[in-house]
Amino acid sequence: MIIDCHTHAFPKEIRVNRGSYFPTEPAFKILYETPKAKLVSAEEIIATMDEQHVDKSIVFGFPWQEEEICRRNNDYIIEAITNYPTRLIGFCCLDPFMPGAAIEAERCLNSGLSGVGELAFYRSGIDRLCLDRLDPIMDLCQKAKVPVMVHTNEPVGHIYPGKTPNTLAQIYQMVKRFANNTFILAHWGGGIFFYNLLKKEVRAILKNVYFDTAASPFLYEPEIYNFAKRLVGIDRILLGTDFPLLKPARYYKELDAAGLSKADKEKICGSNVAALLGI
Repeated sequence: MIIDCHTHAFPKEIRVNRGSYFPTEPAFKILYETPKAKLVSAEEIIATMDEQHVDKSIVFGFPWQEEEICRRNNDYIIEAITNYPTRLIGFCCLDPFMPGAAIEAERCLNSGLSGVGELAFYRSGIDRLCLDRLDPIMDLCQKAKVPVMVHTNEPVGHIYPGKTPNTLAQIYQMVKRFANNTFILAHWGGGIFFYNLLKKEVRAILKNVYFDTAASPFLYEPEIYNFAKRLVGIDRILLGTDFPLLKPARYYKELDAAGLSKADKEKICGSNVAALLGI
């Protein structure tokens, strides 16, 4: 079974009129101002899954600031998993600074969504104020025993749309503060797992953290899979494509280039997230 743990879908009114959301949603503008940044429907995700031999996908929207838009996108995800229950798994996406963020997360989980994310702080690092805003959401997810996906990125290297000013120390403090939560850190967690080589503390703090591969072909050499296998274990690496940014085929090619065994590729491409979500 192949499961893509990181895809984005939007309702039609957002797909066809994205520019109208830019004035009140600056983070959305950062990522989607260029027409090259695709916005797709749930049906387009399903079509690509069929083409790319993907059995299931985790799908979510965008962390909107405006509560009405946030609810609309989450409602679209709820509708999508209702229409395609054997193919799509929904996560609740929101801005933790949005009024009533925890209430919206609870509503979505009660409506059948399986996790919260992708949470992101595109215009700031994950500072103390962000952590305070995460408190009620993390408490809810811990009690519901569902994972939280957080957008992270490497704090060095080239700049690109959506690259946040987070630091590795901030990512670490977030995981440490919410040590009883299960995290999926998008985009390899910004590379924080390399610090599992430290003798003290880090390995224990990161024990409940999974790492998805979203955008990896744009960011890392294929060798990253072997480093991650050695440092965190093959069981905590999850295939995430960030579709429609990239199709799964790009990741299949990278997995082959890394020289991983068939068993390792099966775990990354599906078994690990299936176990995480109890599929």
